Amino acid sequence: MKKNRGFTLIELMITVAVIGILAAVAYPAYLDQIRKSRRAEAQAALMNISARQQQMLLDTRSYATTVGALNVTIPNTVQQTYAITLSVGTAVVPTFTALATPSGSQAADKCGALSIDQVGTKSPSSCW
Repeated sequence: MKKNRGFTLIELMITVAVIGILAAVAYPAYLDQIRKSRRAEAQAALMNISARQQQMLLDTRSYATTVGALNVTIPNTVQQTYAITLSVGTAVVPTFTALATPSGSQAADKCGALSIDQVGTKSPSSCW
């Protein structure tokens, strides 16, 4: 008798099923890591804005009302996934809050909007 070589249909289907299960586990984990890296980039941008705001306060005795006034370049990857805004308080003691609101695919991030204020309070604290 001649022995046939090759794969049976059952063996091929088992292989496809195993690959499908591995992909179903790996792809969401991959997307989560992408979100974490984008969040880290946004956090770095917010930290840069905060440092520039402190320098602006020393130089002009007030905070800048826009990111453009700080001469800060926001990376393209952050601009594509987060909307960064500044809000400035005009009380006796000047205040500011820099806010990064996720958009697009980053909106599924568990941390949501990130913020930092003039005293360095970061929100949400569990995500910094």
